[in-house]
Amino acid sequence: MINAALFISWALAVVLFDCRLRRIPNWLVIAGLGMAGVLVASGHSPFHIDLSDAALGLTVGLLALLPFYLIGLMGAADIKVFATLGAWCGFHALPALWIVASIAAGIHALYLLASAVIEGRRASAASSLESSANSIAYLNGPHDVTGTRAERPSRYTFIVGGRRATPYAALLAVSAIGCLTLHVFEAAR
Repeated sequence: MINAALFISWALAVVLFDCRLRRIPNWLVIAGLGMAGVLVASGHSPFHIDLSDAALGLTVGLLALLPFYLIGLMGAADIKVFATLGAWCGFHALPALWIVASIAAGIHALYLLASAVIEGRRASAASSLESSANSIAYLNGPHDVTGTRAERPSRYTFIVGGRRATPYAALLAVSAIGCLTLHVFEAAR
């Protein structure tokens, strides 16, 4: 049970760092790899994998997402966390983690897009009201011929708070916690 608690603690730390800072420190990745290695080598892996499955998971986890990093679609931390999850969970768990995290990221992206559209419409409506009020003031008052009023363009973006919007490593870690939970329930049957 302690082995599962160690994994969940590490995965939750990944979630917290990724959601709050959008960064995952290297020491956390190294600690995760170290704990996974020790538990697997000692035969106490929470996912009941052996050393060869952990090594294969680490390698495949690193290589599977590396192309996305190289073309700029993912951060390095996402790849490092996926590789570390491969060492924890084994090769066989990686496709499910990837699919679940990607679906969650897609849902998150759709939510952000819908929010941007709604915010853009609100800003446009407010701008129209302001423009109407300025037209009435123009007709009723002194004229400003400089035309200095600048309008803000509505931009649809996936950037929130100056950072990339989807914490993919956190989604991978949550998927892995779910995988462990399913693994425990299956073992209990």
